[in-house]
Amino acid sequence: MPTSLPTIDTAPFQNSFVDEMRGEASFDNRPRQVPGYHYSRVQPTPVQDPRLLAWSDELAAYLGLARPAERGPAVDALAGNLVTDTMKPFAARYGGHQFGSWAGQLGDGRAISLGEVTATDGTPWEIQLKGAGPTPYSRRADGRAVLRSSLREFLCSEAMHYLGVPTTRALSLVRTGDLVVRDMFYNGNPQAEPGAIVARVAPTFVRFGNFQMMASAGELDNLRALADYVIRRYYPELGEPTGPEVYVRWFEEISRRTAVMLAHWMSVGFVHGVMNTDNMSILGLTIDYGPYGWLEPYDPDWTPNTTDFGSRRYAYGQQPNVGLWNLWQLARALAHLVPDPELLRPGLDLYSSTFEATRHAMMLRKLGLTSRNEADDKALFEALHEALAESEVDMTLFFRHLSHAAPAVRQDPAAAAAAWRELLAAATYSASPEEEQKLRSWLSHYQQRLQQETAAPEAIREMMLAANPKYVLRNYLAQQAIEAAEAGDLTVLERLMTVLKTPFAEQPEHEELAAKRPDWAREKPGCATLSCSS
Repeated sequence: MPTSLPTIDTAPFQNSFVDEMRGEASFDNRPRQVPGYHYSRVQPTPVQDPRLLAWSDELAAYLGLARPAERGPAVDALAGNLVTDTMKPFAARYGGHQFGSWAGQLGDGRAISLGEVTATDGTPWEIQLKGAGPTPYSRRADGRAVLRSSLREFLCSEAMHYLGVPTTRALSLVRTGDLVVRDMFYNGNPQAEPGAIVARVAPTFVRFGNFQMMASAGELDNLRALADYVIRRYYPELGEPTGPEVYVRWFEEISRRTAVMLAHWMSVGFVHGVMNTDNMSILGLTIDYGPYGWLEPYDPDWTPNTTDFGSRRYAYGQQPNVGLWNLWQLARALAHLVPDPELLRPGLDLYSSTFEATRHAMMLRKLGLTSRNEADDKALFEALHEALAESEVDMTLFFRHLSHAAPAVRQDPAAAAAAWRELLAAATYSASPEEEQKLRSWLSHYQQRLQQETAAPEAIREMMLAANPKYVLRNYLAQQAIEAAEAGDLTVLERLMTVLKTPFAEQPEHEELAAKRPDWAREKPGCATLSCSS
């Protein structure tokens, strides 16, 4: 007889970070500076009436965990009301650059890690409760999170995974039964909102800012200990960290992974919204889903984050440069581990070359091009970005419709005019014929490039459909799920979860979820713009 899976309240936890790093165990949650430590032991603050709203079945199966009942001990553990004997909850200490300025000590202000569970393949995964109460790093905050931001993080973590983007995951979404006061746009209009906690999962939540904090405080022993811990556990292919050459290779691998992640973001039109160095995973995973969004009208200067409207530092088109800047800040911290900081420069160069090569390869697949003509294709890609921006084109719809139109044009060039006309009608918002002219010209050049391909039209179609999702988590769709969940209706959330698990499939029964952003969502809070408030 097969052994039944444990629920999270009966699963054994390991605690490598607590056991191996230097931490304080005062369990004092008062906001304060915590010099000399990697983390603080904390206890989650209980909530009134925890209830399970959403659960990732596939992730749970991988972790070897059974789905819990709507209420009960397992949900108590997912809400922070129950800490089992094998859990050693902690909040990590880190710093970071926020919007380009050093912010000093930050840390897990509302995230509390329970420890690690061992997945079915033998790898440990850390489970962290976001919104589980105050920690020493909460500063002036309450350590809580509201339903709207928690639901968005749960949905997007899983949606990005199924898009193939390197990301942290989300296991559960629990409503707390408490109200949390938030000023959504920091405009003097605070409201009481339903509270929630998302259990997010990753091999580790260590970020660039952990190393920056140690370097900034002059805690070089802590810096080296943290680097050695991360290398041994998460970069074992580099070998034992016995000399500076290992740190150099490690930084290069961090840079490579970060470049691949950024290329994935750009490929699907994802905008993180708050790429502070404390929101950069040391594993090259997308982390901290706050004011994110997807390009709808293609605009390189678009940011979903109202806090960023002044400088647009984290706009879509700026993300690759910010990734490099953030790595430079990490290199400044890691420079204490090597005899010459210049040894880390090749890692920055590797980021740039990896990003360009990865994005180029992804764009070839998105456009159904198998033969290579590097110089001409680079010019073709650059012209496309300009044309998309000028024509107010929905990025996701453009590439998805192109996936159907291009193979037909490849097979029958005479059908091009009608195919391109249909594509523009489906993918543009309100562009005039004059604004569409550059895109029409680009489509003509693309048609000529397509004729150079030797692959069969069906092979081109399959490649493009596998590279261009039909369904992404548009902000207005997330907002509809939030409003329904706040009213007690989980069907909208559950439908979205189902559809986003297969974003490249046609799923004709869910066609309306692939539609352009409706006019009513253009200015609606939560649909067009968000803030860091959660």
